[in-house]
Amino acid sequence: MKAGTVYLVGAGPSDVGLLTERGRQLIESADVIVYDRLIGTSLLLQLPDSAELIDVGKRAGHHTLPQEDINRLLLTKAQEGKTVVRLKGGDPFLFGRGGEELELLAQHGIPFEVVPGVPSAISVPAYNGIPVTHRDAVSSLHIITGHKRSGQPLDLDFDALVNTRGTLVFLMGVSALRDICAGLLDAGMKPEMPAAILQQGTTAGQKRVSATVSTLPQEVERQGIATPAIIVVGEVCRYAEQFAWAERRPLFGARIVVTRPKARIGTLSGLLREQGAEVWEIPAIRTEPIVPNDALTRELHRLETFQYLVFTSPAGAEVFCEAMLDAGMDIRRLGAGKIAAIGAGTQRELRKHGILADLVPDVYDAAHLGRTIAADCKGGERILIVRAKEGSPALIEELSKAKNVELVDIPLYETVYETPARVDLAAAIGAGALDMAVFTSASTVRGFARAAAGADLTGLTAVCIGTQTEQAAQQLGMKTVTAETATVDSLVQAAVRAFSDRR
Repeated sequence: MKAGTVYLVGAGPSDVGLLTERGRQLIESADVIVYDRLIGTSLLLQLPDSAELIDVGKRAGHHTLPQEDINRLLLTKAQEGKTVVRLKGGDPFLFGRGGEELELLAQHGIPFEVVPGVPSAISVPAYNGIPVTHRDAVSSLHIITGHKRSGQPLDLDFDALVNTRGTLVFLMGVSALRDICAGLLDAGMKPEMPAAILQQGTTAGQKRVSATVSTLPQEVERQGIATPAIIVVGEVCRYAEQFAWAERRPLFGARIVVTRPKARIGTLSGLLREQGAEVWEIPAIRTEPIVPNDALTRELHRLETFQYLVFTSPAGAEVFCEAMLDAGMDIRRLGAGKIAAIGAGTQRELRKHGILADLVPDVYDAAHLGRTIAADCKGGERILIVRAKEGSPALIEELSKAKNVELVDIPLYETVYETPARVDLAAAIGAGALDMAVFTSASTVRGFARAAAGADLTGLTAVCIGTQTEQAAQQLGMKTVTAETATVDSLVQAAVRAFSDRR
């Protein structure tokens, strides 16, 4: 059997936007992904379902697998002919033990590639407004591991570090903070030298404690700090307040769950991240086309007999257009009938297939869609509705008020509820790790409730696309805020309003 290839991929410091393009390509095509938890929950939730995922759980003071076992695991999977991605936080060659993992592969002739990652030693200070070099302050950067073995003194040449007169960045040094600061002072560093400790940089947990090298341990004790965190010592720390930018974004510090189906989750997540949020993509539902669908096939062959064709979701538009192609038809078959769409998202999906909507309600929900079509009817029309199996009854109720119309309601797809396997959603909610959940339909609310079974949802804010979605969230005891219009942009604005009110 031909050996597979191992790709040593740096995931960056947790912000999924800092993953390199090459790294993302390899992740999407991997057979096996061996990952550390330092990659962050947001990226963990984006790993493909098609890959075998192996958590080796490396954290400070706790390893699910010893390093030697990880090395052998990579070798074994490659010898099985698999494409293996070894996904590591930060950069794999910067205190990431990447060299150790390659040694065994090289000895056995296994092909490998190294994909550098954005190192936390540079990116985390940048997210805190600290340039690690500055022409007016320092001209060198020194990255040091602050990790020390239990019961042993810190083995660092503090005299050499002080003599560099450069920026010092200590990784994995939280537990040794007092020893580091004392060592620098004993080596002659001036007590008033600016210093900072940076917690969970690039995530919603980002926090900065600024002080001097002589007072930083006391400030950390007073203000508290959580790991992972890095220590920065040097004149560049003076720029933090002036150059701070991440915390000025309106959703900075917010951790938000997005529950849309996976195929439609990207745009909303991207807009929330642009506003500073850490986004957990947890698709609470997925759509499965009904196959075979004899009722749909029958009506496709007599589309010209309908005066209205009604779409109630982007998923329905996509499934319908694919079904037409599968039946050997295209948009020419639609004839002169009018196209009705429930909202802007469905409009956009129809446009992708060369179809323009004639009727769109001012309020994007089933009731208003029904009223809009009913008001346009003259009497005697045939109306074809293509939608989810569990469609809203409000649409039929409103259409039935039109004069002498014939309604043909065809289910196109079923909504399947999903439970996330990579994160304990109920535990995260119970620990207060989440601030908001964004819902684009009542079905996503129900799917979220199933995924978070047993959790108390009353402390979580639901950002809802419309009144039906809001009602579903309120039934679960959630605090709600509703978008002014049923669009993704308006949803993001609602999330900003809700988070601002909490501050």
